[in-house]
Formats: sequence, structure tokens, C-alpha cells
Amino acid sequence: MCLAIPGEVLSISGGTALDRIGTIKFGAIEKEASLAFVPDAAIGDYVLVHAGVAISIVQQAEAKRIFDYLDEIGKMGV
Repeated sequence: MCLAIPGEVLSISGGTALDRIGTIKFGAIEKEASLAFVPDAAIGDYVLVHAGVAISIVQQAEAKRIFDYLDEIGKMGV
């Protein structure tokens, strides 16, 4: 099973669509991810990240819903 996690784009570096790298905030953690598959992603957007690659842009409300779901799973000890 694959899992993509939503995060907020804090900054973007790189000049072309293929080498754009974003600093993504996942709660209290910040990681870098490729933005090559989401060329329209901008600072402040939420993206789904899988294996270090942002694969889609999601609305903030959807990202919150996913975070709430993951919190619930954590409380169940799964």
C-alpha cells in the first residue's frame, strides 16, 4: 500500500519545472520534495507528497481532513 501525505509549500527553489524543489511542512517537520509533477504549485499551497515527490495539489480543507484521519489512526494504535 502506498501513502501520500499532505504538506504546505513553504518555499520553492530551482529554475525550470523539472528541477523545482519545495520545502514542505508536515506538521512540525519540514522536508524537501520535488515539485516537477505539480508545476502550478505555489508557496502556501498544500500538496500530496509520496516518496519525496509532490503528486497533486489539494485544498487546505482536504489536507486538514487527511491530518485528522491520520491522528485518529494514531490514537487507535494502528
